[in-house]
Amino acid sequence: MKYDIIGDIHGCYQELLELIKQLGYEKQGHIFVHPENRKLAFVGDAMDRGPQSLDVLKLLFALQDEGILYYSPGNHCNKLFRFFKGHDVQLAHGLEVTVAEWKQLPDPEKQQFRKRYIHFYEQLPHYQQLENDLIVAHAGLKAEMIGKPLSKGIAIFVLYGDITGRFHADGRPVRRDWARTYRGKKWVVYGHTPTAEPYFINNTVNIDTGCVFGGTLTAFRFPEKEIVSVPSQQPYQPDRFHLFH
Repeated sequence: MKYDIIGDIHGCYQELLELIKQLGYEKQGHIFVHPENRKLAFVGDAMDRGPQSLDVLKLLFALQDEGILYYSPGNHCNKLFRFFKGHDVQLAHGLEVTVAEWKQLPDPEKQQFRKRYIHFYEQLPHYQQLENDLIVAHAGLKAEMIGKPLSKGIAIFVLYGDITGRFHADGRPVRRDWARTYRGKKWVVYGHTPTAEPYFINNTVNIDTGCVFGGTLTAFRFPEKEIVSVPSQQPYQPDRFHLFH
């Protein structure tokens, strides 16, 4: 199977449609199919911060209904799930944008969407092993974690990355660059930390190119290992991009 793995969308629905088109997919009802039977996959964080989170999610729901969704949930997905389950979560870091959009829906539609999202999230694997040599995980995955029974440590790692417990002045967590020491044979495709260009190192690639911060929306084609990107329609915020060295 051949895959087109898309980075963090964060509600950038127009850019997503443009990227899907660039990749050669054609609209068929509520979904998109590829004439060469390629499949779309996602590193998570479809929602929050951007203008059209609900439209992105509706497309993902349709893919799930067709049995062709390959999606690795991220920390924003997890937070929206906890919000919809009635947990006490802080409406910040973009969640407030998604919730405001959801609150615009008429009441019956609002409850229907909430239930559908809970169902959507509960069906998702923590990370995906799509081929023998391809792993998609939102914030990454260490080689020694691949194929192991799910532990709290693995669950936290795939959502948040290699966190240290410390924080930057602006409140973002300090994270180690786990990919620098990755020595696995399998390719790990991930996102979570916005970077100006796709970050390739040691059979890993970070494809969160900060679309919601005015960067690009990026796809990694596998097994070709090619990059396809479309420019963002959002305002450029240079301070939001992480520099890997």
